[in-house]
Amino acid sequence: MNDDDASRLDIEGFEERSVKAIMEARTPEMLEEQRIRFLGRKGEITEVLRSIVRLSKDERPVVGGRLNELKQRLNALIEERKALLETSDGDEEPFCGDPTLPGRRGWEGGRHVLHRVLADIKEIFFGMGYSLATGPDVELDYYNFEALNFPPDHPSRDTQDTFYINRDILLRTQTSPVQVRYMERHTPPLRIIVPGRVYRNETPDPSHAAEFLQMEGLYIDTDVSLADLKNDVTFFIHSFFGSDAKVRFRPHFFPFTEPSAEVDMSCFACKGEGCSICQKTGWIEIMGSGMVHPHVFRYAGYETDRYTGFAFGMGIDRIAMLKYGIGDIRRFLANDLRFNSQFWTEIWSGVVE
Repeated sequence: MNDDDASRLDIEGFEERSVKAIMEARTPEMLEEQRIRFLGRKGEITEVLRSIVRLSKDERPVVGGRLNELKQRLNALIEERKALLETSDGDEEPFCGDPTLPGRRGWEGGRHVLHRVLADIKEIFFGMGYSLATGPDVELDYYNFEALNFPPDHPSRDTQDTFYINRDILLRTQTSPVQVRYMERHTPPLRIIVPGRVYRNETPDPSHAAEFLQMEGLYIDTDVSLADLKNDVTFFIHSFFGSDAKVRFRPHFFPFTEPSAEVDMSCFACKGEGCSICQKTGWIEIMGSGMVHPHVFRYAGYETDRYTGFAFGMGIDRIAMLKYGIGDIRRFLANDLRFNSQFWTEIWSGVVE
């Protein structure tokens, strides 16, 4: 080594290279080779120590002290590595990293956005006195259509809209069948919510999917009215979307409710002034609702002159899209970690296209 090389001695680079070589030794024999290479009588560190005499009077003690400290550290590291290699199981590969480096944090997952939204919805309705009910995804035509007062020629019973397994068995198109199943086994008063996955023969696009989450609500007692329906639905919307959300009910038709109503809320984006999201109307459809049809009570064996009740249904995917400004329902099933991780950290930077 000449004077110029010695004056430019890269001790940090030498240390990094020697530590890495020692920690990568997989056997005691390989470790001994590295010991001789760096710390032997003719090793690299010995050659460097001999060359410091060529340095200036002021540089010698500084460089010499640092090299001696490095020599002691390498000796200690070799002893630790030797002990590890001698005690490790021959079938297992020993740790070959640098134990002095900080640990690496693993990937952390989180609940899917739909599960988060569903959990929030459950919490609201549980607080209102509702309990949880469930039913099968593979359903009988009787519960999915007939007992809900769907006529035989109703369009939704067509194979273009419903996945049939055979003539009498299908994948449920709604969570409403659980209404009849639950009423068959329970007497009023009852107040339930029914979340679950439903299936429809749809061509997927930004606002439609062949499978999605839905939630049904049902309240039956001796004196239930439209005022009770409006009260519960309005309380939910204000709790979930904020107290400034306006609510309106529009007349509609559903086979299993009479009278029936669509429920709208004021557009969260334009606050009712009209925009592209609400199609310039200032309102966004949230759910369908209505008073339970007497024919449904008869299928369940309830006395129609004694009991009244209401039902409502909403798409969990749609509720999530509205709350978080998600523009495409297909994103929920895309398994894209870049999309899902936004909800784990709850950091938002605007509308998700």
